[in-house]
Amino acid sequence: MELKTKRFFLEIAYQGTAYHGWQIQHNAVSVQEKLNDVLKTLLRKDIETIGAGRTDTGVHARQLFVHFDAIPEGLLLQPDKFVHSLNALLPHDIAVYRLLPVDDQAHARFDATSRSYEYHLHFKKDPFLINASWLTRDIPDVVKMNEACQYLLGRQDFECFSKSNTQVFTNFCDISRAEWLWNTDDHLVFHISADRFLRNMVRAIVGTLLEIGLKGKEPVYIQEVIASKSRSKAGTSVPAHGLYLTEVVYPYISKRK
Repeated sequence: MELKTKRFFLEIAYQGTAYHGWQIQHNAVSVQEKLNDVLKTLLRKDIETIGAGRTDTGVHARQLFVHFDAIPEGLLLQPDKFVHSLNALLPHDIAVYRLLPVDDQAHARFDATSRSYEYHLHFKKDPFLINASWLTRDIPDVVKMNEACQYLLGRQDFECFSKSNTQVFTNFCDISRAEWLWNTDDHLVFHISADRFLRNMVRAIVGTLLEIGLKGKEPVYIQEVIASKSRSKAGTSVPAHGLYLTEVVYPYISKRK
């Protein structure tokens, strides 16, 4: 009798500098490609992974969930050993934290109820923050930017912050958190959470907020940008290397201890 496949989630993290994003690309190295290759080596068959979302070239992920289907045998029956074996074969900049058996209908992308990102800025040259934070010369007006953040909250059409020519079923997203906080005296972090994000959305939002924080525009300006539904009205997208996917939430997965 042929054994039935089972669905599994993997919780992973990666430093995105060396990769052209999460998703498999033609003629470019991606995180998904590396993970699929290692899964094939361990399970001795082709494995297709589905991620909670895609990250662009150079973007990092402190937490991303992916799912795949496989027959539950061998290493898959020993989650800790399987994770150890994955980490031993994966590059140093990709890590696996958990293997979780889930319902066969569970979906890493469609079942996520919330996603959170951070964007990191620093203002003094620091060799240890290369490719981990964006070095900018001028310190923005954080009070004004946080005032502007209030206009981002709630369910709205955010087409103005989306990459052009992106095919999606809706441009509406429900943002539950948007705020700037100082990590240290010289390290500023933007925190944002929503049910979903459009391509390039966070980097475009940060660029628009910096128009307010650095160039003297008033906080209400962000309302004008949203109402315009025009990408040309929003600010320039900030560099990818300051962006981190930090959390993906599911109703049936508990936080890692």
